[in-house]
Amino acid sequence: MSTPDVTIIVVPRERFQFAQDSLESLYSQTSGSFDLIYVDNNSPAKLRNYLQIEAAHRGFHLLRSDRFLSPNQARNLGLKQVRSKYVVFVDNDVIFAPGWLQALINCTEETGATVVGSLVCQYQPVHTIVHCAGGEYMPPDAYAKFVRGESTVTRSPNVNGKWQINEKTYYQNRKVEEVQQHLKRETTGFVEFHSMLVRTEIFEKIGELDEGFSCTKEYLDFCMLVAQAGGSIYLEPASVVTFLTHPPAPALQWSDLPYFMVRWSDAWERESLLHFQQKWDLAESEYFLKRFKKLGRRRREEIIHPVTEKFSFLRTTQRKWLEKRLVFLEKLINRYVSTTLAH
Repeated sequence: MSTPDVTIIVVPRERFQFAQDSLESLYSQTSGSFDLIYVDNNSPAKLRNYLQIEAAHRGFHLLRSDRFLSPNQARNLGLKQVRSKYVVFVDNDVIFAPGWLQALINCTEETGATVVGSLVCQYQPVHTIVHCAGGEYMPPDAYAKFVRGESTVTRSPNVNGKWQINEKTYYQNRKVEEVQQHLKRETTGFVEFHSMLVRTEIFEKIGELDEGFSCTKEYLDFCMLVAQAGGSIYLEPASVVTFLTHPPAPALQWSDLPYFMVRWSDAWERESLLHFQQKWDLAESEYFLKRFKKLGRRRREEIIHPVTEKFSFLRTTQRKWLEKRLVFLEKLINRYVSTTLAH
C-alpha cells in the first residue's frame, strides 16, 4: 500500500480530560487517507488503556513517554517517524469541523504554502468564538527587513538596536459570525500549533522544532524560522477547529494536575521567554515585562480561583488575603513539582 501524503501528529496541550472526545472527533470529521501518530505523554492509566485499545483497533502509531514532555518534545518524537509529504500537528483537546484536513491540503497545494493554519476557535458551543485567525508579530516594514535577515529593525535607543516583538492575534474573542466576511485564505505572520499543516521538507532547512521552548511562543519561533528560510505561511479559514480548555471548560481534573502544573510552571514559562529573547536578540520590551509579571497566571485561573470562589461568603478583603496566601503556597508546590516531574 502507498503511504498517504499526510501524517497527523497528536500531542497533549495541557491536560488529558478531552483526549477521548478529540480523538473520536478527528476520526469522524476527517476524510481521505492519513497516517496518525499519537504521542501519549505519560497520561493517566484510564486514558493510557483507552489509547492502547484504539491504536490496536484503528491502526495508528502510539508512542508512549513515561515522563512529561513539553509540546515541542512530543512533536519532535512524532516527527521522527514521519515519511509523508505533509505533517499536521494537532493538540489533544481539539474538536474538528467537517472537511478541516482537506481544506488545509487544498490550500497548500493551490498556493504552495509551507505552513497552513486552521481558523482556531475556543469555548463551547464549538466553532463560534475566534481564538486565532492568524496574526503578526512585527509591523509590515519591520517584518520585511526581518525576513531578509537584516540585523535589526530599528536603532531606537530605547530598544538598543534589537528586534522588537509586538504580537497581535487577529479577531481574538470575536464571534465567527461577526467577522466571517473578513476571514479569507491569505498569508499571515503566524498560525498556532492547535491545528497546523507543514510541508515536511522545510525541516531539512530549519531542523527539528526547538525544544528550548518548553511552554510558550514555540509557534512564533517556528513561523519566524519558516519565514527566514523563504517559506510562506497561510491562514485557511475553510478549515475550522475548536480547542476546549479555555474557561468555561469543565474544572481541571485531579489526574490532570501534575502535567498541568509542569506544563504551565513558572520555570518552564520563564525559560521559554528567556530563550525566545536570547535566540532572536529581542528587546527587553513591555511585551516581555508583562509576561514575566504574569508567570503562573494559568495556574491561578484553573487552580486557585476555583478554591477562592467557594469562599464567596467572605468579605472582598478577606478573599484577597486568602488568595494571596494560596498563591504563595501553590508557587512553593509548583517549584517542587516542576523540579521533580519535569524533563
